[in-house]
Amino acid sequence: MKYNPNEIEAKWQQYWAENQTFAATNNSERPKYYVLDMFPYPSGAGLHVGHPLGYIASDIVARYKRHKGFNVLHPQGYDSFGLPAEQYAIQTGQHPDKTTKENIARYREQLDKIGFSFDWSREVRTSNADYYKYTQWIFIQLFNSWYNNESDKAEDISTLISIFEKEGNATVNAVCDDNIIFFSASEWNAFSSSAQQKILLQYRLTYLAETEVNWCPALGTVLANDEIVNGVSERGGHPVIRKKMTQWSMRISAYAERLLQGLNDIDWTESLKESQRNWIGKSVGAMVSFNVKNHDEVIDVFTTRPDTIFGVTFMTLAPEHDLVAKITTPEQKAAVESYIEATAKRSERERMADVKTISGVFTGAHAEHPFTKEPIPVWIGDYVLAGYGTGAVMAVPCGDERDYAFANFFKGTNGMPEIKNIFDQDISEEAFGAKEGFQLVDSDFLNGLGYKEGTKKAIEALENIKQGNGKTNYRLRDAVFSRQRYWGEPFPVYYVNGLPQMIDKKYLPIALPEVEKYLPTEDGQPPLGNATVWAWNTETNQVVSNDKINSTSVFPLELNTMPGWAGSSWYWMRYMDAHNEEEFASAAALDYWQNVDLYIGGSEHATGHLLYARFWNKFLKDRGFAPTEEPFKKLINQGMILGNSAFAYRISWMTVSNPELENPFDILDSKFPSVFVSKSVYDKIIKGNDDEIERIKKIYAQILNGIFPDAGGIGLGGQKSMQLIPIHVDLSVINDITSELDIEKFKAHPLYKDYANAEFILEDGKYIVGREVEKMSKSKYNVVNPDDICNEYGADTLRLYEMFLGPLEQAKPWNTAGITGVFGFLKKLWRLYFDDNGLNVTNDEPTAEMYKSLHKTIKKVTEDIENFSFNTSVSQFMICVNELATLKCHHRAILEPLAIVISPYAPHIAEELWSALGNEGSIATVAFPIFEPKYLVESEKEYPVSFNGKMRFKINLPLDLTKEQIEEIVMADERTQAQLQGRTPNKVIIVPGKIINLVG
Repeated sequence: MKYNPNEIEAKWQQYWAENQTFAATNNSERPKYYVLDMFPYPSGAGLHVGHPLGYIASDIVARYKRHKGFNVLHPQGYDSFGLPAEQYAIQTGQHPDKTTKENIARYREQLDKIGFSFDWSREVRTSNADYYKYTQWIFIQLFNSWYNNESDKAEDISTLISIFEKEGNATVNAVCDDNIIFFSASEWNAFSSSAQQKILLQYRLTYLAETEVNWCPALGTVLANDEIVNGVSERGGHPVIRKKMTQWSMRISAYAERLLQGLNDIDWTESLKESQRNWIGKSVGAMVSFNVKNHDEVIDVFTTRPDTIFGVTFMTLAPEHDLVAKITTPEQKAAVESYIEATAKRSERERMADVKTISGVFTGAHAEHPFTKEPIPVWIGDYVLAGYGTGAVMAVPCGDERDYAFANFFKGTNGMPEIKNIFDQDISEEAFGAKEGFQLVDSDFLNGLGYKEGTKKAIEALENIKQGNGKTNYRLRDAVFSRQRYWGEPFPVYYVNGLPQMIDKKYLPIALPEVEKYLPTEDGQPPLGNATVWAWNTETNQVVSNDKINSTSVFPLELNTMPGWAGSSWYWMRYMDAHNEEEFASAAALDYWQNVDLYIGGSEHATGHLLYARFWNKFLKDRGFAPTEEPFKKLINQGMILGNSAFAYRISWMTVSNPELENPFDILDSKFPSVFVSKSVYDKIIKGNDDEIERIKKIYAQILNGIFPDAGGIGLGGQKSMQLIPIHVDLSVINDITSELDIEKFKAHPLYKDYANAEFILEDGKYIVGREVEKMSKSKYNVVNPDDICNEYGADTLRLYEMFLGPLEQAKPWNTAGITGVFGFLKKLWRLYFDDNGLNVTNDEPTAEMYKSLHKTIKKVTEDIENFSFNTSVSQFMICVNELATLKCHHRAILEPLAIVISPYAPHIAEELWSALGNEGSIATVAFPIFEPKYLVESEKEYPVSFNGKMRFKINLPLDLTKEQIEEIVMADERTQAQLQGRTPNKVIIVPGKIINLVG
């Protein structure tokens, strides 16, 4: 009976779907285990073999935990809002909802084909109104909350209003806007409603504010920092500029310390925790105020080195700082404005990463030193960011390398004084940045002190003159929450006299309206500005036509939509109670599942998604909606599966020596046929092999002269004129094992229509492509479709092979050639159970060696899954099956538990084997075999028997024999007698369980 994976896998996938085999319950007496994959975005390209890696690992754990008696929640859904679908809608005119549903259908088909044990009854989609209804509800809860530093948690805004009514705000210790104006209780109660609303916006956890954002003109939207790569948009590679806009923001900064401390309570890798610590960026120091000369303005600076206050040589403001326009002198105005315009074209990430470029402009203004009252020149420079700290730095070049480089670069220019040295150290070559090994000099009352004493005394002095105070600062900034997109969650917000009002929960969801086009409006409003029915009637509590806005009860709705991270910041809780129509999840479901036990996903989410998710979870815990402080107990980042790209090498010539050809370079590019050289030819050329270069020149010239016979002969330059341009080749037109290019397929492929008439210089009659391991990507044409692997070898082969490639956390190259070995292993496993006549299993008692092989495997696989070391389990399966095949094992007592052990990895074949053995139902929840150490205890030992240190033969002896018994048996052995030839040994050395040595 032959192993037929396609037939077997279709059968069991249908069985699982019909019987809801993997559906979890919310009231089980079994212990719970919640394993989750990071929310996938359903792109039109579908899955390639790199995508399922983490899913396979999580599925192995989920299946194993079911075998171990857990009630396992292993759900799946789709992060289905976002920019890619909207861009596709703009290009094609199709509604994003349509293309998103088509993409999801494609994903679902592929996921099902791989045999994941997802509980599909709990599927969620962020773009479904029944889901984003609760994303809108969470936004409203944030709007109706403030952060109380006294209780160190978020509280309902009503408690703040109560304090204002009774005491005013002078004693309120809250996370809020800067420059709060104090008022008494009587003043608060006398304020108008609109005045009170404006004040509350300064305290709410989500609020409207004018902020610096990453604006991408080509996409017509704001981008988060993690959506920008190398200064351009990750999607499309478009330029990004800094721009001020009124946006919704979230006070994630209120949770900075708790986000830091929470890392101590979760099982994440240290590198991942460190990424979050660096992003949060806790700094302890002082806030210092510098008065601006001839102005009423004050420059506030946060510094971690208040001990260096007397070393301030100049100050630098971020180009976007509010004070720049106010303090710049008329003489410097043009230079400053030009610099600001140039800086706006660089992203924050680019400015942070570029430590080599030094640029800046003097504003013409001077600040005043808080102690000496000396003038300090104020510059602007793009290495200072408006959103970090206060957007201003007190530059101490003697103690900071970047300030040192800046001061030296502008040394001698107007507005840059000599560097002040306040350390008893030489700074002629570089700054002295250490916090130890120095004494302060030229520092007035700080002279002779070190870092700790100097810092403490400087802060005390600043507080005494009311120009500073000790402060803990964080790099983490409030998160911009508005996007100028169509395909996102609508805000549940309408505006009365420009002030935001929340729509009551009972009228949610506020669904996306239809629009004619998905681009911003002609006057620059977000795409929702194109909607004709997008206003809120407060009498009917319905969305109505915009033309009624002038009436007394109809008001404009928010035109921005929420960012992509909104829906993915709470989705794990919705899975707990996915169909609840009254609340985002019931208290009972939340109390049962608590949080995610195992979370698997890519390291690219180390800061963005994971910080936002932890922030929302902590907020919901504060407000009594979530049961735990942290959402994800254990987190594993799977490595990347790399593609094995293929390259063809096209010749290009920088110059053509025949002057009769007009613009010869253009002719070569547009009219001459492309010529490709095979890999070995390419290797010789780039190594400078003169003979090969001359040979190729002649062949190339012949090709050209054959097409242009009247050109009088085309001469070509040497190696320096020759360029070999690698062209990515689609894997479908090569033999992936031999790397031979199918030239006719290549020419006929729509990607390579420009090369339909190309010439190919071969090696041994073949064109061999170059190969290189790089990121698997559709743009590199190196993706492998998992459907192709499943169709040819089966999903179980794909699952085992992806785990076999290497440790889960490491990057590893894909090599389709290795698939056949894993497929061969499954066929060998099958033959333990079946022969040509059908099932071949006996009820005979297995031998000790058979039990030993099985229990070695049970032990190894149990340990591997518990330690998430899946690749070594696959190796053990192969060893075990080889051993059992050698032992001619067809014994039920061995093969039945073996099917269970392999089930988490290769579930389809395991189900079929389990069924063939006469068992009913699914193998999915059958108890996992228990390792029994007795089967690995050795009863015999094969001893090497040596004579004068040289091993002559081996003998098997029971391990419980005494030294005397061993000596008696060995001396009686005929092989010993043959070695001794009648002699008596001087000494017999015996170490039980190890060696036997006869001496003399």
